[in-house]
Amino acid sequence: MSHHLKIVDLSLVLNSKTPIYPGDPTPNISIATTLKNEGYNLFNLQLGTQTGSHLDAPYHFNNDGKTVDTIDLNLCFGKGYVIDMSHKSSNEEISVEDLQPFSKQIDSCNIILIKTLWDKNLGSQVYFEHPYLSEAGAEYLLSKNIKTIAIDTINLDKTGGTTFPVHDLYAKADGLIAENLANFSGIDFENPTISLLPLKLEGCDGSPIRAVAIDL
Repeated sequence: MSHHLKIVDLSLVLNSKTPIYPGDPTPNISIATTLKNEGYNLFNLQLGTQTGSHLDAPYHFNNDGKTVDTIDLNLCFGKGYVIDMSHKSSNEEISVEDLQPFSKQIDSCNIILIKTLWDKNLGSQVYFEHPYLSEAGAEYLLSKNIKTIAIDTINLDKTGGTTFPVHDLYAKADGLIAENLANFSGIDFENPTISLLPLKLEGCDGSPIRAVAIDL
């Protein structure tokens, strides 16, 4: 008998309306061929490397950092822990003090998911006014050897500013950041295995991903 895995999709749907970080390339997905005309259906994709649910490689914020095709794939797959920060409001910082109560759980996993439930604001301006991780919070997670952080907002840093302290720290530490994820409330089981595998885009700063949580 085959074992049926429970797989929770943590990814936004990718279409021309998918929210993008201000200034990023606008996604355009168009029909290239059709079954009627060419004998098969196929689409043309025009996407930025950071479109939709995506992974940032160190190169995104560090010219000497690894590109997405050379990162350690072990950092994209592993035991996750969801930290509930859904009480946070617009542009509110997630501090070290917010993370410390979860110290023991953080020590026993490799991927931290910060749950803000901000994907409920998809399609509105509020989506860009999300909670964000503080620089000290990022330093704390790195000190506990968390090399991969995922969040259900468009940016782990504050959006609209000119500085990206958390991205800078993680890029220097050869860590990974996954952003614009969704449906973290769908993870209703303990010890989820998280997969954030990117496309093997040569020399690129990041990649769209199909992020999932698996109940193994």
